[in-house]
Amino acid sequence: MGETTVTKPEGLEAALPETVAADSGRGPLRRLRTPRRPRFWFEILLIAVSYWTYSLIRNAVPEQRTEALHNADWIWQVEHHLGLAVEESVNHAVNSVHWLIVGMNYYYATLHFIVTLGVLVWLYRRHPGRYAATRLVLFATTAVALVGYYLYPLAPPRLMNGGDFIDTVMVHQTWGSMASGDLKHMSNQYAAMPSMHIGWSLWCGLTIAALATVPWVRVLGLLYPALTLVVIVATANHFWLDAVGGMLCLAFGFTVARLWYGRQPYALPRTVPTRGPRASRAETGRPEAGRAAAGRAGARGPEVRRPEAERAAAGRAGARGPEVRRPEAERAEAERAAAGTSGRSVPDRSQGMPGKSPGWSGRP
Repeated sequence: MGETTVTKPEGLEAALPETVAADSGRGPLRRLRTPRRPRFWFEILLIAVSYWTYSLIRNAVPEQRTEALHNADWIWQVEHHLGLAVEESVNHAVNSVHWLIVGMNYYYATLHFIVTLGVLVWLYRRHPGRYAATRLVLFATTAVALVGYYLYPLAPPRLMNGGDFIDTVMVHQTWGSMASGDLKHMSNQYAAMPSMHIGWSLWCGLTIAALATVPWVRVLGLLYPALTLVVIVATANHFWLDAVGGMLCLAFGFTVARLWYGRQPYALPRTVPTRGPRASRAETGRPEAGRAAAGRAGARGPEVRRPEAERAAAGRAGARGPEVRRPEAERAEAERAAAGTSGRSVPDRSQGMPGKSPGWSGRP
């Protein structure tokens, strides 16, 4: 009577080992390709080291001045042939409005970094499941741009020989730009193709337009790369064909992310399961916590029941236990059955005789 019965629900033995096998069977490459929650300090370090490496390589590319000026002349001739050589007209028109060109100078020098970092932070906080893939697009875009700087040195319009372009930073003495003034010696002046102002701004615009939920924010996201295109042309820092090069680099970045993750970054889940010390403690803690975790995963742990609890459960399920009868009731039922076959009437002894108590058995 004091023994306990252990019952295991069906499917438990198949469910738990299957989950463990799924985790243990994933190789290192598959784990790297699976979206996971980013770690804050790792991301800060990665972005800082990556930008430092990008700047180091970009500025280490030999400034092939002669070839860069020759390529700029060729680009200018191609645009004239296409009837789209508009850079000089835009440069002079905007330069005539002092407040507008000063604002564009600061736009060119600052928003390139501020907006890009802002979008990365927003992705980290609101879309952690898509963060790594979208960041990969940005990194791959920047990496292939370095190849372009090395293979195709190009002078910006403001440095062309015999050109009538205005170096707006020099004329208006604005700060922050490494393209002109005292800071020009810290930056490669002949790395104009492709334009990463366009590559990064278009990355920001597409990301905001694809993932933001507020309509006017999505519109601003689409306007940002368009305005950036006007700025880089008006300040004579790029040809519009440099912007085309930036778009091609971004397309390469999206292709790399698509091949690595199997889907476009914006199609990945917004969030990812949290894994860490708390999850580990929940899995390896006390039996009660283990059963709760297993229940959330769809598999319940073994349940211990006493015989009383089993009979109660069987009763709730519609199965009743054997009925216990007293000997008097059994004899009365047998006599009623015999009377039915012989046709005579037999009093119900279980209900008692007249004048007797209900428990009278008929014996003297």
